[in-house]
Amino acid sequence: MIALRRAILIVITVVAGGGAASAAEMPASGIFLVATSQIRDPNFRETVVLVTQPQRGGPFGVIVNRPLNRRLEEALPQYETLKGKKDVVYFGGPVARQALVFVVRSAQPPPRAIRVLKDVYITVDREEIEGLLKRPDPTKALRVYAGHSGWAPGQLQNEIRRGGWHIVPADAETVFEKDAATIWHDLSKRAALRRARITGDVSGAWY
Repeated sequence: MIALRRAILIVITVVAGGGAASAAEMPASGIFLVATSQIRDPNFRETVVLVTQPQRGGPFGVIVNRPLNRRLEEALPQYETLKGKKDVVYFGGPVARQALVFVVRSAQPPPRAIRVLKDVYITVDREEIEGLLKRPDPTKALRVYAGHSGWAPGQLQNEIRRGGWHIVPADAETVFEKDAATIWHDLSKRAALRRARITGDVSGAWY
């Protein structure tokens, strides 16, 4: 079990980086990375990673199709609203595995949040997170991840050029509504049809 306060402090250090812009001002830069057969690392084999670009550092994101055998009520036992819920923690990536990352879908930008998609945010605001977890339906439009995925500047671009990842437009429905067991197969088929053009497209992209 990890204390919520400690988990949030770790995430703030990783993703908030002292940037001055609010979530409402930040562009939505999220994409899906879909692992190809060239990815041998067991942490990323057959994964789909929701990735965005923070104001500082390299790309950052969470794996969206790796549910763990650990319920939220076990990870955060202090919240009575989670008792009896079947929702689980997801494996977000191999970095800082003991830290919890909170991804929320909201029409309004949460405080101290990182915008990923138009209405999807990584939130690091303690009061916001506690407010979400104390709702009658605490897991609505909320996903909790253990750890995250990150790359040094230029590292991900090289992996894409070597054919390790397909690039697919990201959407909230895949993150919050689809069966995790089907996400990689579905997006791999979409990528095969789409065949994102790496040469030229990548040169001007943030990743």
